[in-house]
Amino acid sequence: MATFTASVVLLRWQLLSAVLMFMASTLNIRFRRADYIGLAVISSGMGLAAACWFATGLLGITVIDLSTTWHNLLVVMEEIAQKAPPEWPMIVT
Repeated sequence: MATFTASVVLLRWQLLSAVLMFMASTLNIRFRRADYIGLAVISSGMGLAAACWFATGLLGITVIDLSTTWHNLLVVMEEIAQKAPPEWPMIVT
């Protein structure tokens, strides 16, 4: 019993995001059957956000890692733009 309790405590955010994914999927199906397209799109977005949260939680990616990755992406794109030839991108007429 203690092992089960410890696993629930350690995985609480992953379990919560899995429940959110299930609820969003269920709501999406019900909204599409009832012809509530707008609400179905919103529930799909919620499911996608929960799935991303679930994946980042399992991989151990934090918000700090995401901001570091975004910063590195900006640095690389800036470096590529600086080293590009002046006629790039070429316009074909």
